[in-house]
Amino acid sequence: MDRRASFATALSLGLLFAVLPMVDDCQAETRGNPALGLIFVRENCGGCHAVGRTGVSPLAIAPPFRELHLRYPVENLSEAFAEGIVTGHPTMPEFRLEADQIGNVIAYLKSLER
Repeated sequence: MDRRASFATALSLGLLFAVLPMVDDCQAETRGNPALGLIFVRENCGGCHAVGRTGVSPLAIAPPFRELHLRYPVENLSEAFAEGIVTGHPTMPEFRLEADQIGNVIAYLKSLER
């Protein structure tokens, strides 16, 4: 094997090992526990949002969580949850979630799609 081939192989393996942990982190977020996600959203979001399969949001401008998947894929919220949810109205506090919390909340939101 010449030097170029050896270098290309080494570079490919290095990139693979650098990316694998990120792939695993993304998969971990989607393998969350929906029951823990429900607990989190009840405690942190339920004061304004309807977080269950029925009911109206206590704050009229806060969308019910069961409708979020109609607006966009809820999996796409992972990054926003990690960086901090900020909205256009001042009454919603900024939330930053840990990776396990993100996985749990996403899993719960996904459960509402059925």
